Amino acid sequence: MNEITKYIEQLLASTSLTGGWLSFVTLSMLFATVALIAWLVYLLCIKVVSPLAARITSRTDVVWDDYLFNPQIIRAACNIVPAIIVWMLMPPIFSDYPIIQSLILKATAIYITIATMRLATTFISSLKLFDNNDKRSATQQYLHSFCGVLKIIVIFLGVIVIISIIIDRSPLTLLAGLGATSAVLMLVFKDTITGLVAGIRLTSNNMVRKGDWITMSKAGANGTVEDITLSTVKVRNFDNTIVTVPPQKLIEDSFQNWHGMEESAGRRVTRAIYIDFRSIAIASDELKKALTAEGLMKMEEMNGDVINLTLFRRYMERWLELRDDVVTNATFLMRQLDPTENGLPIEIYFFLKQKEWKAYEHHLAEIMEWMYALVPKFGLKIYQRI
Repeated sequence: MNEITKYIEQLLASTSLTGGWLSFVTLSMLFATVALIAWLVYLLCIKVVSPLAARITSRTDVVWDDYLFNPQIIRAACNIVPAIIVWMLMPPIFSDYPIIQSLILKATAIYITIATMRLATTFISSLKLFDNNDKRSATQQYLHSFCGVLKIIVIFLGVIVIISIIIDRSPLTLLAGLGATSAVLMLVFKDTITGLVAGIRLTSNNMVRKGDWITMSKAGANGTVEDITLSTVKVRNFDNTIVTVPPQKLIEDSFQNWHGMEESAGRRVTRAIYIDFRSIAIASDELKKALTAEGLMKMEEMNGDVINLTLFRRYMERWLELRDDVVTNATFLMRQLDPTENGLPIEIYFFLKQKEWKAYEHHLAEIMEWMYALVPKFGLKIYQRI
């Protein structure tokens, strides 16, 4: 910079400028020179360094460098370089003007701090791209939440540094002074801190993950978790409405997570039909012959006195076992529940292979409709209040 200053002074010495005008033109030319150098270096970074880095990372076999050296991070880093050049070259120009020199130093330092904060937050955001899929494991979700904590820490430290630059104090002094005001800060940011702790508990305990189907009636949530942050859990309901639930609500209140069902072999079905007590009787010879003729039962299965409801339960269990959409290696049965004033409840309990909502409902409806249609063939009646 000294060489540039000498050259400009020699260049202006041959002019007729003197006194204040000479000093003003000299400072202006030095200022423009530094600005030009900073701009040229910025163009060099954007036009040469950034494409070169992108080309190198694209040719490597590893994937992590594509995320950690993506164009957003490189551009954020390029924004810092011109400020460093200004911070190094500009203050000596205004050595005779301490006030202007101090303002330039502070303004440049603040810009460098902000640009560094942006670079750090962009780098942290790029870490989330490693789990850019529809479902996250517990480790991935914990990393996602931890990135949110890191962003808060970076922004907090950046604000402390900016304030220390403005008031010309050490950042350590400001951090030490925060201890006296911690109680006030906790009161002001009570909701934020509560949400932060709840989000960490939610993800570290693997209570809910991105892609899970959850149900929470109090919040009106019944759909798939689209995103989890330290302050919100975004759920897309099946009617495509978006519900935002605070993490502390999921900690304080109960909610249903269908993740276990989705990973299991099937989805459970528990339905009951109510049989009229007056229709339960010992199967007559005519009923046995009719069931044999229709291929529902074999005569040797109905030897002696046998109850028509027993025959119905045996047939339905055998029929369920032969269906392709029923998980046969899981529990499936038909059982009697406690009698009620509305008839005798016969509960059907089994697991369907179809876990997706629409397919599940269609197959369940088909099975129940078949049951309703078969009840009269066994001499039974479904209870109906007249």
